[in-house]
Order: sequence, then structure tokens, then C-alpha cells
Amino acid sequence: MVNWKWCVLAFFILLPLHAQEIDWDKINSNTIFNLITRQQTDQSSYGSDITQTGDHNNAELSLNARTHIMVKQLGDFNTLYFINSFTDKETKAAVTAQGNNNIIDITGSNSISDGIQINIKGDDKTVFMRNY
Repeated sequence: MVNWKWCVLAFFILLPLHAQEIDWDKINSNTIFNLITRQQTDQSSYGSDITQTGDHNNAELSLNARTHIMVKQLGDFNTLYFINSFTDKETKAAVTAQGNNNIIDITGSNSISDGIQINIKGDDKTVFMRNY
């Protein structure tokens, strides 16, 4: 038998929703599927576009449902960490790393960082960006 409490908990951990729009008292095994369908519809215009050319490139993205990010990694051993899962605001970003052994670490988003384009050219570069 399926433990619905764990299914609901896993759903809300994996797919961020707008807390203001959910009547938490009415969440049960019958209504959870409606929420999943609504979440999938809301995400249809967002997502990520990742292009990696080279060896051992890594992009670790933790995004909210309203984030659109374009990533291009051209070279070897490039790493991108992009964490934007703690907000429900719409965010757009583009990150390009051209070279080898570059690290880009971005956490959060705000009105200043929305629409940002980061272009790294060269080898052994590190960029840390925090948006609060």
C-alpha cells in the first residue's frame, strides 16, 4: 500500500509550488494529482537549455519552477552551480564558460541579477555570485 503522506512530502520537496495558492487543509490522495498537473502546466514555458562541448563538464542546477537558464560550457572540466530554488520569482539568466577548468557558483536571484549574462573566457577562472 502506498504511503500518501510520503508521496505528498516528496512531491513538495521536488516541485516548488506557490504556497499562497494552496489550501493545505484540502491536500489528500485525491487532490494531489490535480496539483501535479497544474505544476506541470505552469512549468511549460520555463526550463533550461544546456550545451556542453568537451570532456568532464558539470552543471548542477537547483531551480524553481519559473527559472529559465541557458548554459554553454565549451572546453574541459568546467563546472556550474546555480541554486535558485528558494524563491518563486521568475528569473532568466545565461552563463557561458569558454575554456578549461572554470568554476561558476551562483546562489539566489534578485531584481539586479534577473536577465544577467555571464561570459567567462580563459582557463582556471572562478566566479562566486550571491544574490539576496
